[in-house]
Amino acid sequence: MKKLMEHQAGEPVDMYLLIKQATKGITQQGSPFMTLILQDKSGDLEAKLWDTGEEQARLYQAASIVKVGGEVHEYRGKNQLRIKAIRPVKEEEGVTIADLVPSAEKSKEVLFEELMQYFFEMKNPDIQRVTRHLIKKHQADFMLYPAATRNHHDYVTGLLDHVVSMLKLGKAIAELYPTLNKDLLYAGIILHDIGKVVELSGPVGTQYTIEGNLLGHITIMVNEIAKAADELEIEGEEVMLLQHMVLSHHGKEEWGSPKRPMLKEAEILHYIDNIDAKMNMLNRVMSKTKPGEFSERVFPLDNRSFYKPTFE
Repeated sequence: MKKLMEHQAGEPVDMYLLIKQATKGITQQGSPFMTLILQDKSGDLEAKLWDTGEEQARLYQAASIVKVGGEVHEYRGKNQLRIKAIRPVKEEEGVTIADLVPSAEKSKEVLFEELMQYFFEMKNPDIQRVTRHLIKKHQADFMLYPAATRNHHDYVTGLLDHVVSMLKLGKAIAELYPTLNKDLLYAGIILHDIGKVVELSGPVGTQYTIEGNLLGHITIMVNEIAKAADELEIEGEEVMLLQHMVLSHHGKEEWGSPKRPMLKEAEILHYIDNIDAKMNMLNRVMSKTKPGEFSERVFPLDNRSFYKPTFE
């Protein structure tokens, strides 16, 4: 059976989908509507439900499964789903969330084992202890959570997948530039996004929590590092430098970093984070683009389209 993202514009859709996100809005004429992000294992598409009331808002919440009939159409360079019929799944239909949620290609256990290998390359005991302590504290969620609600690594185990991919990049760069401090770089990569297990609600129907909205994952993690250092009775410059790695990893104030990078390793962490997130987005959009054609527009990449060459 055809997956959601295999449908081209103009093709009909009749399938079970998971509501990844559901947000309410009001049209310029004052009519209520809902924007739904609907997904299966292949990816997600946006859809609108018009003239919605309280009943629809109750029925069509994030993390619920629906049967959808409609068609794919193109809107401003991107595919959308035009809904003609929608209803909640019936229990006897036997469709589960696991059937519809994308996940990392490797298992969470394999990815976690790959991550732990990087501790053998660390020399500083304080950096090692703080990092291990925080991984252990958040391990169950860290192994399951996505790295974002949308755009990059937004699937089950996406956060761990993102971090392991970044560690591989970090190792390659550190071999090219041996003056980089591997302890700081690896620990910064491991810790930079763990705050997302508090910022986000979970691996399915992911939304921002109250702490996520009010504090954000950067502030959450800076506080966690301080708490870990207190519990482990570690004092020293290393704690502050780890906090700076996390504080500055978005690179610029306007991108959400309280501070710009002021360590060589922090600057590199920002680039590695950016490379891995962007490659994940590009791989996804190019996987559904035919050779010789341009992709749909990628909003986080300046709304650009990318060309897929006809040769391998």
